[in-house]
Amino acid sequence: MFLKHLKGLKRLPYTALTLVAVVLPLWVFEWGPSDAALPENHQITPIASANQKLGVSVQELDLLVPPPAQPIVQLVKVGKGDTMMKIFIKAGVARKNAHRAIASLSKIYNPKRIRPGQDIEFVFEPAAVLDKSDEATEKGELKQVTVQPDLYREYTVYQLDDDKFTAKFYKKAVKTKLARAEGKIKSSLYVSAVKAGLPVPVLMELIRIYSWDVDFQRSIRSGDQFEVMYERQVTETGELARYGNILFANLKLGKNNNPLYHHKDRKGFSDYFDDKGRSARKALMRTPINGARLSSGFGRRRHPVLGYNKMHRGVDFAAARGTPIFAAGSGTVVYRARNGSYGNYIRIRHNSEYSTAYAHMSKFRGSVRRGSRVRQGQIIGYVGTTGRSTGAHLHYEILRRGRQTNPMRVKMPSGKQLKGKQLAKFMKSKSNIDFKLAGVPKSEKIAQNSKPATKRPILTK
Repeated sequence: MFLKHLKGLKRLPYTALTLVAVVLPLWVFEWGPSDAALPENHQITPIASANQKLGVSVQELDLLVPPPAQPIVQLVKVGKGDTMMKIFIKAGVARKNAHRAIASLSKIYNPKRIRPGQDIEFVFEPAAVLDKSDEATEKGELKQVTVQPDLYREYTVYQLDDDKFTAKFYKKAVKTKLARAEGKIKSSLYVSAVKAGLPVPVLMELIRIYSWDVDFQRSIRSGDQFEVMYERQVTETGELARYGNILFANLKLGKNNNPLYHHKDRKGFSDYFDDKGRSARKALMRTPINGARLSSGFGRRRHPVLGYNKMHRGVDFAAARGTPIFAAGSGTVVYRARNGSYGNYIRIRHNSEYSTAYAHMSKFRGSVRRGSRVRQGQIIGYVGTTGRSTGAHLHYEILRRGRQTNPMRVKMPSGKQLKGKQLAKFMKSKSNIDFKLAGVPKSEKIAQNSKPATKRPILTK
């Protein structure tokens, strides 16, 4: 009997081992502590993954898988004399694709209108294999081209599935916001206005609309005041598109207010009028140049070249060579040529009583010829130092019935006076502007530069 049991014990290890192999994992799973029973700060160490067994981390494994290729964006700046084809080739576009893309763009935008300094954006799809026979580059295949002449307009050409190109025009919406600046003049209107936050383009327009009546070299005194309300046009993303009209301006010279209001008549013509409906625009401008300094007045003076006293029958405005010169009034060009000590010289007849003359120009405007009609404010030439001159400046004369008179003292012919229904319409417009002025706070200095442009999305098919 003992021997029989002994033989059974010899078979026990095999049976026991089989039972342990099957039952033990189930027992451990059933009676092991659950996640809920574990302490909060207890962390379960995971079983080593196949990657770890191979000695490769998850991060290292990710690096082994290349990310999807991103579109390549390239900006090409238009240079002087560049054509659209030159720009495409410069960007590395295959010539046949350039022809197709430009042909598509030409349906909605004239490629000849591009200007030096303008950026054109190209988007390429990276190429896995280069096709040298197709003049392809490492950038790959052209997918999209964008031309943005200004913040208002955008022309985009993109490739379709059948290798053809199509073009679309996008017009960006802009909002008009009002801004206001005012201050007291200390050293000069320019310095004081810029310090008060008035943008330089708006300041130049302010000077222009007052240039018929105000001598900015002699009429402005320390203690005088200015006030301006103007438009700022911005895109939906907050980018400054441009400055709009000055709606209201006032120069307080001494004790005298000189308010001007922007008004559009029934024909759509915009102009500036005082609070009585009288046009600020006179028949002639006293200063037919912007940003210039009065360097010599009308009257007897010691001539800087001849060295003796001589009558100076005009006024001189010192300015940088090439500064534009405007026609002081509308009229007919009766002289345009070299004229002795005057150098390059233009004379314009405005009516039977008044003429104006401009001397020492560096060159004439190409479209201005003898006998041609010019309008007030039109560029007729550029500042120079031709003739008997010691430096770049404009010599300006006003002739009344053929006799030279002092441009700073002559009583300018009056402008338009609104009457009847036109005056009533202006008064309504004036009241509306006064209401807006009251609602615009005295703004702090506004940045004159636009906000950085937001990244343009790439079109998808």
